[in-house]
Amino acid sequence: MSETQNTRPADVGFVLNSTALVWLMIPGVGYFYSGMARRKNALSLIMLCVLSAAVVSIQWFIFGYSLTFGQDGNAFIGSLKNSFFMGVENIKSTNEKRKIPDMTFAIFQSMFAAITPALAIGSGAERGRILPAIIFIFVWTTLVYDPIAHWVWSPDGWATNSLDFAGGTPVHISSGAAALAYCMLLKKRNKEDQEEFRQHNVTYTVLGTVLMWFGWFGFNGGSALSASPRAVNAVIVTNLSASVGGLTWMIVDYRLEKKFSAIGFCSGAISGLVCITPGAGYVSAPSAVLFGVLGGLMCNLATKLKNVSFLNYDDALDVFAVHGVGGFTGNLLTGIFAQQSIASLDGRTSIRGGWLDRYWMQIVYQIEDSVAGFFYSFCITYLILFTMKKIPVLSIRASSEIERKGIDMTEIGESAYDYIDELVKKNNKTGVTVNMPAHEPRGVEMGGNLGNET
Repeated sequence: MSETQNTRPADVGFVLNSTALVWLMIPGVGYFYSGMARRKNALSLIMLCVLSAAVVSIQWFIFGYSLTFGQDGNAFIGSLKNSFFMGVENIKSTNEKRKIPDMTFAIFQSMFAAITPALAIGSGAERGRILPAIIFIFVWTTLVYDPIAHWVWSPDGWATNSLDFAGGTPVHISSGAAALAYCMLLKKRNKEDQEEFRQHNVTYTVLGTVLMWFGWFGFNGGSALSASPRAVNAVIVTNLSASVGGLTWMIVDYRLEKKFSAIGFCSGAISGLVCITPGAGYVSAPSAVLFGVLGGLMCNLATKLKNVSFLNYDDALDVFAVHGVGGFTGNLLTGIFAQQSIASLDGRTSIRGGWLDRYWMQIVYQIEDSVAGFFYSFCITYLILFTMKKIPVLSIRASSEIERKGIDMTEIGESAYDYIDELVKKNNKTGVTVNMPAHEPRGVEMGGNLGNET
């Protein structure tokens, strides 16, 4: 009885189900990215996201969890006391504010660690090599994600005054900043005979959006760490913000070409989900509408930053615009609309609230956390990748020949569409057959195509 009195089986089951939902988001990211790339690079993006789950799961077991939530840590990083999950298997939670075992918390948080680098690597789509990306995922999680997550979520962290329910800074701002550094060091993709590129399979992008939207209920709802009214509120505001964000982005794009873009709706929905993430356990449903509107609008406008002459970077899938800008917007709005009445729905959380509760200082804490997370992630990511570029075997950029042929066949040796590569067109009247080129470039470069270009 003494071992289990501090745990609630219903909460354990709820968090374990949420863990499975967050895991499903990882291949969802892969499909979302894959659909917006050319078909010769489609498989590599899905594979890298799944590899992120495997690589980070191992890193988390060895020392990732301990560096993030390890006992006896300092304000900047945890200890190695819980390396190899030592002590984590104890059934009794060491945190009085949660009623789940440490081992349940550890596996739930590993999904957050796994999805974050998967988000970041999308900016280097179509020209980033596989092996260096795998090494980067392991090193980046250790040097960037673990410290930032410790600052924000560990009781020992220096940024505990900020309100970040499910990862505005550790997940979205850090991945957005890393994506910006990644694409800057990779440089722009080659233009093939001035040919335009376009998304090869929009249905993949819709499928990825559906998987992520579905999984986000576990991402935000599960962050309540209990089957409580607060978790229900988190799910409600998550769904509402995503819906409003999707419609906002689609309407903004409609004014340009008078078309209801599926890519636009999907991008807006993800922006709404990103924006509500830090505030899901702190804000009400009416406030979530503003998160969706401003998330969709700000992220849509941010996709144009890459075309500014003095920036001129090639973020292939607009990761910085959606996750970096969306995360920062969500953090700031949380400082405005956070309410004590919402946070206390779980019966154990007490906050002073945000500007809506007349505590204006919360906005300062939100900005401080956001800016620190962004610059730390950008600078350390740049340093990691710059170092890797100096090591021949870890050169992050694929050669021009590999880029022309596609990452799938050159780096993986397999194609997402073998049946298309081998397709033979037959003219029924003449009996003439024509072999299609194995890796014919198709469509429009994703540079900024999350939103329609003017």
